Amino acid sequence: MAFLADALKRVKPSATITITQKARDLKAQGKDVISLSVGEPDFDTPDNIKEAAIAAIRRGETKYTPVPGIPQLREAITRKLKRENGLDYKASQTIVGTGGKHVIYNALLATLNPGDEVICVAPYWVSYPEMVALCGGTPTFCEATIQNNFKLQPADLEAAITPKTKWLILNSPSNPSGAAYTHAEMKALTDVLMRHPHVWILTDDMYEHLVYGDFKFVTPAQVEPGLYERTLTMNGVSKSYAMTGWRIGYAAGPQHLINAMDLVQGQQTSGTSAISQWAAVEALDGTQEHIPVFRKAFERRRDLVVSMLNQTRGLKCPTPEGAFYVYPDCSGLIGKTLPNGKKIETDEDLVMGLLENEAVAAVHGSAFGLGPNFRISYATSDEKLEEACRRIQRFCAELR
Repeated sequence: MAFLADALKRVKPSATITITQKARDLKAQGKDVISLSVGEPDFDTPDNIKEAAIAAIRRGETKYTPVPGIPQLREAITRKLKRENGLDYKASQTIVGTGGKHVIYNALLATLNPGDEVICVAPYWVSYPEMVALCGGTPTFCEATIQNNFKLQPADLEAAITPKTKWLILNSPSNPSGAAYTHAEMKALTDVLMRHPHVWILTDDMYEHLVYGDFKFVTPAQVEPGLYERTLTMNGVSKSYAMTGWRIGYAAGPQHLINAMDLVQGQQTSGTSAISQWAAVEALDGTQEHIPVFRKAFERRRDLVVSMLNQTRGLKCPTPEGAFYVYPDCSGLIGKTLPNGKKIETDEDLVMGLLENEAVAAVHGSAFGLGPNFRISYATSDEKLEEACRRIQRFCAELR
């Protein structure tokens, strides 16, 4: 259709949203669907954060906000980054957006020219390459294989960098694999980046607090201060504070980049919701006592799901360090036949068969750039996870 922009030809719809909608449709038809496709904590927003939002409404904090965020939230962000990550930023070096996706999109829109390349580590969050394409850049891909626990290797990063590379997007812990980089692993990657001064780093730290066992989270500019001037450190309150619907993401970086993002946002959405921003001030500055509770529950669920999937015919499931996803390898099931006689040729065939036959919604790995795998979100109750895993075991056992 000539009326529509050519840019749309470069973009695919979000696979996670598509599968979640199919699951909703089946639910509406009366099917007992267990959806493990959406990356959203099942916990409620903590009460202190809700109360801060109510208090803000009662104070009349209901007007337009400054484009890059209210001063109180930008100051809270600087305190958080200093306290938890050892990073020094001025409030003017921060920006608040309508979720992390918005912040990433504005950074790319403010910096990419046609021909600029952005390295996405496969498996990647489905939106990274699509946002790069929408902003006129070229996504390039670097595989982090199951043999390396889904972590990017320094030699592979070195090989992926070209004179046209403008950004590396690094997500740790990762959506979809849950893989997270230790200090030593991150240092090996930052050593590569120090040799390529034209490459900037966009780090997606959204799952920072959701790491398990003795794992210690690190972010690139913390590990290698030499990268401070070309790193955009992005984070938000969606996952760690169960605030997905409040839509608050934020970033800190070099002043000239933040100024450019502010310019873009000023002509795009302007400032983010006032009420949500006041709630986020309390999230960052207030008690953090809910985080260990969330973490303990997610770790227990991770162990349950990994154990049950590894007892399932044709599946291999590594134990991830963080986030609330597992990314099992299903290569042992490709070529098998569904009960209706259809052959499974791809991981997408597998997850569609699982949804249709056992009413369990997962997302195919090819949507994340690496398969044959599929992603399961364990951000739901232990009972639902146990039942879902039983259904997956039955489904896999019945394949011929």
